[in-house]
Amino acid sequence: MKEDTIVQISNKIKEKRREQNITVQELADRAKVSKGLISQIENSRTIPSLIVLIDIIKALNIDLNSFFRDFRNSGDHPVVLVKKAAEYEHFEKEDAEGFLYQRIFTRSINKGTVDIVMLQLEPNAVRPMVETEAYEYKYIISGSVSYNINNEIYELSAGDSLLFDGRTSHTPTNTGKDKATMLVIYFFEGSES
Repeated sequence: MKEDTIVQISNKIKEKRREQNITVQELADRAKVSKGLISQIENSRTIPSLIVLIDIIKALNIDLNSFFRDFRNSGDHPVVLVKKAAEYEHFEKEDAEGFLYQRIFTRSINKGTVDIVMLQLEPNAVRPMVETEAYEYKYIISGSVSYNINNEIYELSAGDSLLFDGRTSHTPTNTGKDKATMLVIYFFEGSES
């Protein structure tokens, strides 16, 4: 399964759950899986098995064909991609407060996927340590951020950058008094098929 498809699946599950005003826990109960698994799937942090995916789609009372109808594969994308700031997609991840994500692009490239996101951290932003199935590159645009990666702290300021394996437990903290902004690039490795 290509990573851009995984992101589309994650986004669609979250979108349909919210449209139906269903909580993560309610969806988990209906699909007979854990709340944590639903959260990880919705945030593109894990890939569901086919059986689990079907159970989740059924729990949302959506026809399988309808669920996948609007999906596009990487061959559908033009060579030149332009996206205006107003078109950036706002989204949320896990139990985070003060984390304002904007997805810029997600595209398959050479059997992998690049997901480019703008992240703003409010001064009191908090979230638990997380893991992502991708390498992560962070570029600090403004503010100051303390990055906890596997319980080692890295202090970053505007202009600094960081690259690490997101499968290592991590979380950022805004250490300043103003909003911190960073460019985040996720590099999902493709599978050989």
